[in-house]
Formats: sequence, structure tokens, C-alpha cells
Amino acid sequence: MKKILCLDIGNTHTHHGVLAGGVTLRGGKIATADIDDAATGVPALIARCGAECEIAGVSFCSVVPAATERLRAVLARTAFPVWHLRHDACPGLGIHYPKPEEIGPDRLANCIGAQTVCGAPAIVIDMGTAVTFDVLTNSGYEGGIIAPGLSIMTRYLHEQTALLPALDPDALLLPTGIGKSTVDAMRLGCVVGFSGMIRELLDTVLAELEKWG
Repeated sequence: MKKILCLDIGNTHTHHGVLAGGVTLRGGKIATADIDDAATGVPALIARCGAECEIAGVSFCSVVPAATERLRAVLARTAFPVWHLRHDACPGLGIHYPKPEEIGPDRLANCIGAQTVCGAPAIVIDMGTAVTFDVLTNSGYEGGIIAPGLSIMTRYLHEQTALLPALDPDALLLPTGIGKSTVDAMRLGCVVGFSGMIRELLDTVLAELEKWG
């Protein structure tokens, strides 16, 4: 069975996995900024996977054009066949969108995954640097919503103010509903505000889908 190295290039991290017959054999992530680094990026990953897993090809999607070009240069130096997921290369997924070239390939990948794993209709919520909601119907991809992710909310408060400190994204949950310090107040604002945003966006999508019948 052929083994494929799959790469998902995000704004911060590039996630990777070796798949065979729909089963993930191994996975991990690297920094997108280091994608073409010989020691820590895709060149080292390909060498490792090629030796350990005997991969037969590479498949990738990317939301970072500059990283895409750097990856292409890396892959051009290998003999592997390469497949790039784009709006015009989505076998089995109908796209109902005025300008399909504007759809992020990560969002298309999410819908292809949902279609494969659980079928349609489905709402896919992807919480990365940005939060995306994507709607999949029996006809295919319909559209969605893009909102700021939790890391953007926490970082923006610090970067755009003179006095508010940086928050640890791994230490945001609090047992109380009223902050007794600046940091606790910021944590509450980000966590409660973020969860409320997710709920409201989901309610909006569900209400719209009800109109569609």
C-alpha cells in the first residue's frame, strides 16, 4: 500500500503525517517559518520519512503563499510526485462559491475530511490562528465564516496596549467570573469572549441553514 507524506501549511505551524489507506502512521508539526530549513524543516522530514516509511509521494495544502513557494523549491529537488490541494483540484467535492479561488485550501481540506469521515451535511469548525466555520451540504462546499482565533485575541491585547501583559495561552481557565487582577481580567475576557463568539457564530450558521430547509 502506498504511503503518502501529507503537509498542512498553516500560518504558525506546518502539520505533517504519513498516511496509507486512510490510516495515519506517524505525525507531528514543524514551524512554518522553518519549512525549508535543512535541519528542522521539510528536507529533514522527507529524508526521515523516506528512510523509515518509504513514502511514495507528497500531498500538501497551504494558506501561506510564501511558504508554498519555498516548499515547491524543496520538493522540486526530490523525485516524488506532488499533489497540491487547490480549489481546482478537489475531486469529489462540489463547490458552490462565487469566487472559489478565494477559498483557503485548509477549508477545502476540512470539508473533504468531513465528507469522508461523517458525510454531509456538516459544519466544520477549525480553531487555529484564525477560527473558520465551513458549511458542507449534500451538494458540496457552500461557504462559511472566518473569525480571530484565541491566540490572536490574547496576543493583540498585549501588542496594542502599553500596560497589558502577554498571556500564557496554556493558563487561561479560571474558576471565578470576576477577575481580581489585570491578568485574571484579561484571561476571563479572552476565554469567555472567545467561547461566546463560537456559540454565536454557530447559532448564526444553524439559523441560516434552517432557512434553506
